[in-house]
Amino acid sequence: MTPRKRPPAKAKRKAALPLRKRLAIMGGSAAATLAVIVAVAALWGLWSWFGPGPAAREGDSTTVLLRQGGGITEIAQTLRSEHVIGSSAVFLVAAQISGAAKRLKAGEYEFPSRASMATVIDNIRHGRVVRHFVTIPEGMTSEMAVDVLMKEDVLTGSAPVPPEGAILPETYEVQRGEDRAAVLQRMMNDRDALLEQLWAQRQPGLPFEHPEQAVVMASIVEKETAKPDERPRIAAVFINRLRQGMKLQSDPTIIYGLTRGRPLGRGIRQSELQSDTPYNTYVIVGLPPTPIANPGRASLAAVLDPAKTADLYFVADGTGGHAFSGTLDEHARNVARWRRIEQAREH
Repeated sequence: MTPRKRPPAKAKRKAALPLRKRLAIMGGSAAATLAVIVAVAALWGLWSWFGPGPAAREGDSTTVLLRQGGGITEIAQTLRSEHVIGSSAVFLVAAQISGAAKRLKAGEYEFPSRASMATVIDNIRHGRVVRHFVTIPEGMTSEMAVDVLMKEDVLTGSAPVPPEGAILPETYEVQRGEDRAAVLQRMMNDRDALLEQLWAQRQPGLPFEHPEQAVVMASIVEKETAKPDERPRIAAVFINRLRQGMKLQSDPTIIYGLTRGRPLGRGIRQSELQSDTPYNTYVIVGLPPTPIANPGRASLAAVLDPAKTADLYFVADGTGGHAFSGTLDEHARNVARWRRIEQAREH
């Protein structure tokens, strides 16, 4: 029997090398596959975070209302149902990873079409809500102010007409779905707070027994001039008249007695100067029974801190302001000057 020859050592090494190479190749292949998976996952994550979201169903944006007290799951479902995000599950994961999950704020949001997940979460996290404003101009009556509230379609419910002068004319921020009566109450609360503050700081010796009388006077001042720098002097004229027992003779009070503050649409007729209403200060002595409008901050402040003058009269001066005087003769000259200006404009 012929003995089997052992393969040379060199041959053994040759046989062993392919195995190690195969293991190395397998290991390298697995690492490469893992790297590809990681890269793909990273790219998918970046795309999910920064890539464009769904297109808006209508127009260039989508408005969503996230209710107060709604949890993160409800927020995700609402955004998904409104077509703002493509996946509520991805939103939940992204919110957790970004740390925004516990900082999402309720409110009304407007998201542009195809907004990224990053944009959506960032906006909700920082409370970048849609802002709505309602403006009540100075000198508007309470009835007209309620008309403004009723026409504001983001509000709900109805609001009663409050007493004249009870509202502080301002621009107020409101929320979609807010009750009109609640907004009106805010306006009234703001007026009460301001009036309390101004009344406490008022000049001594003013002819007002209680704050509401100052509001009545302020409403007249409000309707007499639109120039802020004139209001303390206009207030002084009426206060001086009140102190001397003179009739206030304010045209806006006549109009209020005729139309409750709605525009007359023409000049006051001579017969209306003697109209029998409790608001006609050409007939009555003293203040009318209620304000004739809702005065603003400047008019309320002017009445409670009027200019220190002896003026008793004023008339338009042709520049948008008024000429003031302390005597009837001087006033007559100012009136004659104004008549000449009016005649020149007519021609």
